Amino acid sequence: MREHYRMKLIQTHFHDAELPYTGPELRPHYILQKFEIEGSTLAAFVGPCDVKTDHLVDWEDRLASDSIKAKSMVHFLGEFFGSTLAEGVWIQRLVVGEVAARLNALGKPVTRNGDDLFWSGSKLSVSIVTASPVSVLFHLGVNIDSTGAPVKAAGLKDLGMDQMAIRKFIQEILSWFETECQSVARACVKVRPVV
Repeated sequence: MREHYRMKLIQTHFHDAELPYTGPELRPHYILQKFEIEGSTLAAFVGPCDVKTDHLVDWEDRLASDSIKAKSMVHFLGEFFGSTLAEGVWIQRLVVGEVAARLNALGKPVTRNGDDLFWSGSKLSVSIVTASPVSVLFHLGVNIDSTGAPVKAAGLKDLGMDQMAIRKFIQEILSWFETECQSVARACVKVRPVV
């Protein structure tokens, strides 16, 4: 395997300071504006979540007058340029699946149903993908402390994870994502075309 191949198509970033997520963050160039990172990026931060009905982009949830709330979440926020909405949903499913797999590897019995994660019958996450005129946008919120949630919910604290374990978990997901993207990029350029 040639190690000199290092095309960086997608970046990752962990923002160490607490930030709230209220919905409008799911917009084009928010990551550039907030973190000064250009291009396709998956960022992560920890903070409270309080998304009112008017800020939901899922029509099913909006029509049901739903809202999203938790005292603390891990937020994975992505913006991907040059991708289709369907590709964004595939990215979402891969990330959600990896989160489930890593929690299960830690001995936490987490199940996945589409883009939702559950633990012991309680909702552990929220997630959405949408398109903007210039990019595909992605949010995955994994509860840390589900206090205030409008549905039966659980958080990483309920799974016995402390602050250090949660931080390690976030960094592992970001590292996995960047490595996976590099691998996909290499897979696309190393093959001989067939006709």
